[in-house]
Amino acid sequence: MVFKRRDKRPWWKIMAEALWPRGGWRRAFRYVQHRLNRLPGSPERIGRGIWSGIFVTFTPYFGLHFVMSALLAWAIRGNVIAALLATFFGNPLTFLPIAVISLQTGHLVLGTEFEEGAQSSLWDKFAVAGRDLNDNFWAFMQGAPQDWSGLAAFWGEVLWPYTVGGLIAGFFAASAVYLLTVPVIRAYQKRRAAKIRRSLDAKLLKIRRRHAAGADAGRGPE
Repeated sequence: MVFKRRDKRPWWKIMAEALWPRGGWRRAFRYVQHRLNRLPGSPERIGRGIWSGIFVTFTPYFGLHFVMSALLAWAIRGNVIAALLATFFGNPLTFLPIAVISLQTGHLVLGTEFEEGAQSSLWDKFAVAGRDLNDNFWAFMQGAPQDWSGLAAFWGEVLWPYTVGGLIAGFFAASAVYLLTVPVIRAYQKRRAAKIRRSLDAKLLKIRRRHAAGADAGRGPE
């Protein structure tokens, strides 16, 4: 294939670049900012796309963030590309604080709590839920009894509170970013339009001068 990589990257290099991209996170953030500023459309439309992307990053459905942000942006008439770029807000540097804020908010609203113990950390509950899915699949195939207690605990203590808290925290975070970015994008677009207009005026003036010089040369001495 034409676009296939010649050198296949090892899995550890893929993981390392996911945690720390080439050029560092500062360069990556600048790239996303640059792309957002240069998107076509009104500042409000781009802002709605950004709102959609950031809102979705607070939900626990990580594999679906791109699809969810695009659909949400389309539904509220936001810029879909801006929504996809804004999902970059959720990255290895922010996933932990987002998870903590969303979980705590969800448990506070629902009046529930996260049961912790020696073998019941957040990662343990993920592992138990995954094991439940695997074990019960094979139990179903073999007609054996099924036990969903681990998955039920994961739903009640992690997934559902994370979803509720993520929707609330995501709404406020996305709205705050929307209010901050729309004026910035508007100012950038005005500055860029003025720069383009000055460049066009300079080119037009140069063409006029060249035309006038040619007309004077063609007229010759009187």
